[in-house]
Amino acid sequence: MTDYQAAGELLRALAAPMRIAIVTELAGGAKCVHEIVEALAAPQPLISQHLRVLRGAGVVRGERRGREIAYTLTDDHIAHIVADAIHHAGEGHS
Repeated sequence: MTDYQAAGELLRALAAPMRIAIVTELAGGAKCVHEIVEALAAPQPLISQHLRVLRGAGVVRGERRGREIAYTLTDDHIAHIVADAIHHAGEGHS
């Protein structure tokens, strides 16, 4: 896979607003699903579905902690990409 293809896959995985919100939450550190659900006020099945997509794209990884799985970003670059996109969108470019 070329670098452009890999970048396209990454951006596709980040294309959903809820996934952007999840990445933003995880930029602050590891969180379990129930913490993400609470922070984003979204249904647990929806969060789990988005985490599956993000995990499949290599954006997040899960580490079992007892009965729960704590999710973290695989790379700090991902948090920067999302933060920059949010900042850019807020600048009101036409």
